[in-house]
Amino acid sequence: MLHPEGKRTAEFVSRRKFVTTAGVTSAAAAFGGRTFAAESAAGIAATEQEQVIIGVMGLSRGLSLAKTFAETPGVAVRYLCEADEHRLMTAARALQSLTGQPVVTTDDFQDILDDPEVDALVCAAPNHWHAPAAIRACQAGKHCYVEKPCSHNPWEGEVLVAAARRHGRCVQMGNQRRSAAPIMEAIRMLHEGRIGRVYYSRSWIAGLRGPIGRGIPASVPPHVNYEIWQGPAPRRPFTTNRLHYNWHWVWHYGNGELGNNGVHSIDLSRWGLQVDYPIRVVSSGGRYRFHDDQETADTHVVSFEFEGDRQCIWEGISCNRLGMDGSSFGVSFHGEEGSMKLDSWGYTLFNQQGRETERKTGSPSDQAHIANFIEAVRSEDPSILNSEIEEGHKSTLLCHLGNIAHRTGSVLTCNPANGHIVDDQAAMGYWKREYEPGWEPTL
Repeated sequence: MLHPEGKRTAEFVSRRKFVTTAGVTSAAAAFGGRTFAAESAAGIAATEQEQVIIGVMGLSRGLSLAKTFAETPGVAVRYLCEADEHRLMTAARALQSLTGQPVVTTDDFQDILDDPEVDALVCAAPNHWHAPAAIRACQAGKHCYVEKPCSHNPWEGEVLVAAARRHGRCVQMGNQRRSAAPIMEAIRMLHEGRIGRVYYSRSWIAGLRGPIGRGIPASVPPHVNYEIWQGPAPRRPFTTNRLHYNWHWVWHYGNGELGNNGVHSIDLSRWGLQVDYPIRVVSSGGRYRFHDDQETADTHVVSFEFEGDRQCIWEGISCNRLGMDGSSFGVSFHGEEGSMKLDSWGYTLFNQQGRETERKTGSPSDQAHIANFIEAVRSEDPSILNSEIEEGHKSTLLCHLGNIAHRTGSVLTCNPANGHIVDDQAAMGYWKREYEPGWEPTL
């Protein structure tokens, strides 16, 4: 196991595995230094100076990201990291089949940070790992692509922003619509006044998630390093219905649908409205469909009010595919001279009477967002990131505030300068979590 201070026990070293091509048993042997991947998976030559070497942590969402990074010109995926050995082996085979290049595997992301040739960590582990891992990456001199939500609680989001600033690192949150050309064009039109002053936005997600039942305590499967899976979270016994996805619906590790998918649409609302922190947050909802071990809401509506007479609402329906306007995902903006609706990758404009006047479509893709991150890493210039971590934190914070309002049943009054909750000690009790001793993020 990895100790909080980064030291390994003999037990951990003995079970650590490197999987590469035949006969290769170490990172140095696999890559022979920084010049091993002289060509990208796309076949485009890259110079020593241009090469960006990364490691990917968490291989559910992370495998898709690893493939896209590997297909990005001038990028080499050197490490895959995962606490489930079965998933790790499957991912390594898939990536090696795609690239034809060896990859180093480990269940300890510190291996990635300890490699002086690695430029960036990609963190796609469960939510409770996002900010702690990204903070450590910054401290190790690495850039970081961190999946949404960028934090498990508001406090560690603030620490992550501070760490990126202190160490001068590029940290990008994985809200990929920020790099989608039609979405960027739509937001630009809003900011230029295409529908007049924008004062209201709606966003939503609708899905068909089933029950998870009642879990029972069980022995940890031998292929899972549960100690490192829990990492910064205070220890809880292994149960049969939590790994690998249902942790999303348990507060100890996840942030519910609001933090899972709501952050995507809320980010677009906030971006289009040109707002930062709210002044008032109201939540309504609960678990209405299934009664099982899930703790987070399956039906949830949150309202955020901002200075300047602006507001957005978010609706999350986890057990019914019919969202607002009949779609499962979307964002609408309402202005004094018309309206705009965003689907996942395009937009539609409407006049004041609600008649369609213009439409543009797009295709789902992570490529542009990842390319933007790699460009920033090469230039070491966080200012060119499309979702620089401070922007990612602001949108993630809205999700945290919505969940806090839900959990306390309170109407939250917030400081518009930083989003902190005003005059509500119980609500501020959720601003920061407890950490496993020795694991609390620090600057």
